[in-house]
Amino acid sequence: MLRETETKYGRVRGIEAADPRITAFKGIPFAAPPVGELRWRAPRSPKAWDGVRECYRFAPISIQDTPGLGTDIYCREWHVDPDIEMSEDCLYLNVWTPAKTKDEKLPVVVWFFGGALQWGYPSEMEFDGERVARRGIVFVSVNYRVAAMGFLTHPDLVRDQRDECANFGLFDQHAGLKWVHENIAAFGGDPDNVTIAGQSAGGGSVMGQIAYPANKGLFNKAIIQSGVVRFFNGESPFKPLAMEEAVKKGESLFEILGVKTVEEARKLDALYIRDKYGEYCSSDFSPAGMLKRLMTAVDDRICFGDPYDQMVSGNCNNVPVMAGNTSDEFAGLSGNKTNEISYRTAAGKDKTISLIDGGNPSEGAIKVMALLRNDNGIDKPLYYYRLDTDIPGDDNPGNFHSVDLWFFLETLAKCSRPFVGRHYDLARLMCNYWCNFVKSGDPNGTDSDGSQMPEWLPYDESHMCSMIFGTDGPKPVNAG
Repeated sequence: MLRETETKYGRVRGIEAADPRITAFKGIPFAAPPVGELRWRAPRSPKAWDGVRECYRFAPISIQDTPGLGTDIYCREWHVDPDIEMSEDCLYLNVWTPAKTKDEKLPVVVWFFGGALQWGYPSEMEFDGERVARRGIVFVSVNYRVAAMGFLTHPDLVRDQRDECANFGLFDQHAGLKWVHENIAAFGGDPDNVTIAGQSAGGGSVMGQIAYPANKGLFNKAIIQSGVVRFFNGESPFKPLAMEEAVKKGESLFEILGVKTVEEARKLDALYIRDKYGEYCSSDFSPAGMLKRLMTAVDDRICFGDPYDQMVSGNCNNVPVMAGNTSDEFAGLSGNKTNEISYRTAAGKDKTISLIDGGNPSEGAIKVMALLRNDNGIDKPLYYYRLDTDIPGDDNPGNFHSVDLWFFLETLAKCSRPFVGRHYDLARLMCNYWCNFVKSGDPNGTDSDGSQMPEWLPYDESHMCSMIFGTDGPKPVNAG
């Protein structure tokens, strides 16, 4: 097994996963620690090291609210460890590889975690890359700065460092992608066959990276899980802010911090900033709290507008896409339910398509995106899915936002919910489709017993295909 290898910056040694045929390399630095004068700057290259770096444990998570202290479903589901190590020195990634030698040129997937750009970390237990690696894929999870450390902007930053004045978390993701392109061959991966994937804010980040021109050649496929959200009137709560609005938020935070300049703020303790930011935002998911939170801004450096619009117009890295949602997420955001949605084609013609779940603003947004991409001459397929199965538990959670992570990454055994055989069968098939797409851009193929899985066609004018992952397994529905 490939337990030790050489990166551009030094030699690393991994450790056998639970399945010893897989090697896990945890906590590999892909950038210099963003501390001191590097706080609120785009990431710099890491320093080279001598000898062999033991990569046996995950690195600290980025500065955020302490996990596991709440009673919400996410603290019960996977943010379960309030003692997890946290540090501003957090720019590390992890690699799971099934390769026996570095010459195998296996397909690669790069994972960005979700959490509203405020929370989350690669060491969450549902992100274990072993089951994906078992299917002949190199799985990479990249950490990035979140919340105040990752998405602050301020007049000082705009004036003094215009090329890196916002969106530091997005720059971290891009730096991780560059590291993969330069180093993944050392882990048996193919730098010319890379898929980027993420869920929720990680899925939104995938859209942002698709729209970033400097990523050309760094990946050739993309998976967006629950990251495409539009109200039925076309608006979204997750559009990037105008710089003027983002700067005002930064100024308001500095008032709470008791500083006036970025120079002063760089001298503050990171946990003090975290705690004061939590007070400023109310540290909750309430609309008032979320509106105060620091997120992406249109800086015209890495974010040039709404990534959704760029993907629709083709002003982006055009790659095959897998995108979808769970059946019960975001329903409260959608307003009135509707069984169909109207849109205007690129040629100005009004059309209507049917929706499976009339209360879910993801479904309509993704399907309209697929059709408008076709209208604008984009020939890359978009595969649409919807998870709608029975999720067990005494809280009767339904198909809540993020529950698909257990299935696509086939990590159900780590969950406390009483999943049974049919859930494991569904997860195996969902992971099969996911991994097939990572390998070739086409999710179709056979199950582990050699039987053909139900055919999943792209969502376009010809097929209108939605793959429904339900209690009885995958079922394609061809209707629009």
